[in-house]
Amino acid sequence: QVQLVESGGGLVQTGDSLRLSCAASGRTYTMGWFRQAPGKEREFVAAISRSSSNTYYADFVKGRFTISGDNAKNTVYLVMNSLKPEDTAVYYCAGQENPYSIADSGGSSYNYWGQGTQVTVSS
Repeated sequence: QVQLVESGGGLVQTGDSLRLSCAASGRTYTMGWFRQAPGKEREFVAAISRSSSNTYYADFVKGRFTISGDNAKNTVYLVMNSLKPEDTAVYYCAGQENPYSIADSGGSSYNYWGQGTQVTVSS
C-alpha cells in the first residue's frame, strides 16, 4: 500500500502563489491532484504520467497551475500561480496503482489518496 503525504498548503492572498508537494512512499503510475471546496463535490485539477512526459489539466487551471514530478524522490508538485478566492479548497494528491488513463478526471482509477492540504485564498 502506497502512502501519499501532501504539504505546502496555507493561507494566501489573491494573486499569490503556492507550491504543493505530494510525497509517495512507493511507486505509482499517473499522479493527480484533486480539490474539494466546502459544500462542493471533489473536482479534478491536474495529472501527470509517471515519466512526466504527459500532463493533463482542468480547463479552469490552464495557464495558472503547473504539475511536475520528480521520480527519484517519488514526489509530485503543483505550482499554483495567480490564485483566486475560488481556488480555496482542500487539495488531495492521488496515485494510480496501474497505468490507466491520465485523463481520468473522475478519479475512479486512482487507488491511493492523501489526507489533503488546505489552501485558502483571501480576497
